[in-house]
Amino acid sequence: MPLHPQARAYLAANAHDEETDYDAITLEEIQQARVRDPAAGHRGAPTKLPYVRDEQAEGVPIRIYRADPGDGRLPVVVFFHGGGWVYGGIKRSDALGRDLAIRTGAVVVSADYRLAPEHPFPAAADDAWTVVRDIFARPAFYQSDGSVAVCGESAGGNLAAVVAWQARDAGLRLAHQSLIFPVLDLAMDTPSHREFAKGYVLGTKEMAWFARQYAGDADRADPRLSPLCLADVTGLAPATVVTAEYDVLRDEGEAYAARLARAGVPAESRRFEGAVHGFVGLPGLFDQAVEAREYVAERLRESL
Repeated sequence: MPLHPQARAYLAANAHDEETDYDAITLEEIQQARVRDPAAGHRGAPTKLPYVRDEQAEGVPIRIYRADPGDGRLPVVVFFHGGGWVYGGIKRSDALGRDLAIRTGAVVVSADYRLAPEHPFPAAADDAWTVVRDIFARPAFYQSDGSVAVCGESAGGNLAAVVAWQARDAGLRLAHQSLIFPVLDLAMDTPSHREFAKGYVLGTKEMAWFARQYAGDADRADPRLSPLCLADVTGLAPATVVTAEYDVLRDEGEAYAARLARAGVPAESRRFEGAVHGFVGLPGLFDQAVEAREYVAERLRESL
């Protein structure tokens, strides 16, 4: 399919500098960029909820959202934000966290995991696992009814996939894993990486830079970095994978869903035609963002 008109307009208005020398970016510049959010006006207005609270899960900052005004126990969805393991946080993803709580009816726990390069691999993966483990250990604190799912976008989708197999191996049953244009294989050798290497929001050069910041010299085939390299995917939580047609990460997401299905894991993959990376987080720019959010929420509601 051709680029969606909204995606085409977005690319025209937000031309990326393909000549960026990513290795010349300093830590100070990274930290300054974390404070700014040029897309803030397009993330949607934060919906007022009866319950929003900042807490900690064994030292990891979290934000808890609940749309239900009651005090009964509910399912829990753990959300991991995107940003290449380098950018993002619970503040930037606040509107999405609120929206997810409304659409799913669940308690949403947004994790503010540590960022690279100050905290390289496996810091983010360790923090993600800490949050999930804490929810199972303290259900009353989270008002959890015992049903827990994970959801993440981009690098956060990577973390959601990682904790899904860690939970399986630890004997903790996850109800679902929702992966939104996830990073699943740092080999970065798929056709979509070649086809959309530049000019489509997330380029291969930028993705490689993100990987270097987070993974460093670690083995890229480590399943805590590349869940697609996991030796055995049987018994993993049912999965929903959302991909964008014009995205370097498209093929690995679809390959992961197909591999799960072959192993007998209920898995569904949906490609949003004409879309570019990151569209789900920008409902002010992309009509498909609302469609994708409702699709993810529906799949979560069915599982929870």
